Amino acid sequence: MHETDRANDLWARRFHPVEDADSRVVFFPHAGGSAPFFHPFSAMLATHGIDVLSLQYPGRQERREEPAVDSLPELVDGIFAALRSWQDRPLVLMGHSMGAVLAHEVARKFEQSTQGTPLGLIVSGRRAPSVYREENAHKLDDAAFIAEIRGLSGTAAPLLEDAELLRMILPALRADYKAVETHEPDPLPLLRCPVGVVTGESDPRVSPAEARAWEKHTTSSLHYRSFTGGHFFLNDHRSAVCDTVVEFVGAFGKEAAAAR
Repeated sequence: MHETDRANDLWARRFHPVEDADSRVVFFPHAGGSAPFFHPFSAMLATHGIDVLSLQYPGRQERREEPAVDSLPELVDGIFAALRSWQDRPLVLMGHSMGAVLAHEVARKFEQSTQGTPLGLIVSGRRAPSVYREENAHKLDDAAFIAEIRGLSGTAAPLLEDAELLRMILPALRADYKAVETHEPDPLPLLRCPVGVVTGESDPRVSPAEARAWEKHTTSSLHYRSFTGGHFFLNDHRSAVCDTVVEFVGAFGKEAAAAR
């Protein structure tokens, strides 16, 4: 894909281009999230010479006229097709919560195709695929569903109190929750690339043991870092999380070089 085509890409936002970067981190937002959530992370990583893409799922912001997608495989296919044109440098896929599930499946899709192995995967705020929890929030009525979202402190409170804005974001939120809650991950194949894990120590959605269980899903190494806070610990530790991403990307690069 030429640069002019990339500029029209619906899926990827590139807020702070680093043209001479050695690697590129691709951020996968959480359920109900959008590309600008990672704007501050992009700015910080750019100062470390890392190029960043942040994904924009259908059904929100400038893609709000598109129907939201409630199928995780359909989202994976769309993201994979878009990212194939961004492989002019090694990719590190990083997702938070639902985004971690998507990033894992896209990484596996790359490895199962002829498109090459990602430099690494970083998962945030998500238990390993081998750890099952029954979740059916997408089936709740509106009041209970909104209460569930508010409890995680991820969506700005004013959005949940504004009836008009709520009507706009609720379909995408429900679609995202349905996509991830109905997803049944296949235990195989294992990833060949290394995995980095970042998690909140008091996250109600994932315990430290459930986060460390990601080591069962790669034949390579696991890198682990925990932070104080809950499900959206990233908001309280942006600088430290970015430092950790830089550290993980550096470790992934060294491991790839050693394997050549």
